Amino acid sequence: MKVDIQNISKVFKNNKKVKEVLKDISFQVEEGEFISLLGPSGCGKTTLLTIIAGFQQATGGKILVSGKEVKKSGPDRGFVFQSYALFPWMTVKDNILYPMKQQKMNKEQRNNRLQELLEMSHLEGNEHLYPHQISGGMKQRTAVIRALACKPEVLLMDEPLGAVDFQMRKILQEELESIWIQDRTTVIMVTHDVDEAVYMSDRVIVMSTDKGKILKDLKVNLPRPRDRESDEYNEYKINLTNVLKGALNY
Repeated sequence: MKVDIQNISKVFKNNKKVKEVLKDISFQVEEGEFISLLGPSGCGKTTLLTIIAGFQQATGGKILVSGKEVKKSGPDRGFVFQSYALFPWMTVKDNILYPMKQQKMNKEQRNNRLQELLEMSHLEGNEHLYPHQISGGMKQRTAVIRALACKPEVLLMDEPLGAVDFQMRKILQEELESIWIQDRTTVIMVTHDVDEAVYMSDRVIVMSTDKGKILKDLKVNLPRPRDRESDEYNEYKINLTNVLKGALNY
């Protein structure tokens, strides 16, 4: 087991108001699994992801990554934001190298890993460009491989394709899947898109607006790459869409 989420609760206090966003959330993620957290806005998906990342603390419960309790953020967990969060004053190359320099990898290791990542993401030839000079798809690929640069044990992605249009989203899903298949890092991704969850995931966990209560933990038993036109694929979509409708009724 790679990630063990044990009875996580989260309460936000604002003046005298108290809001319980998550209550007793538990599930496990195996080594190399791709998990999606699916649910409507306000169900606590991103809150849970940022607790796993160590960006904020849970009110109750604990999270273990490779048997070690998460107390703060660390290089064992890479994070991809919806907004890309690339440094605009750095080239693609320097954005990717940045975390490796932070971890004090030597120059030879950095350059070898850089080349490996550029090939993996089909960004060779674009490494000297700045974020404003590349497409949204290239920005997203840069953000993903930057998060993978130091070979984290777990990759956390918060709606990584939320900022791109419908057609580009499908293309990028295929590109991200291709990168993941080569690297096989354990992934937990937040999404509100049913098709994306079915296409990308080994398992889909559906959360409700009732303090994040898990309504479904569904294993997606489909070969990769997935055929979006197949009856089996659409059965998964219908199943999850129906569960998602229930998630809105809490």
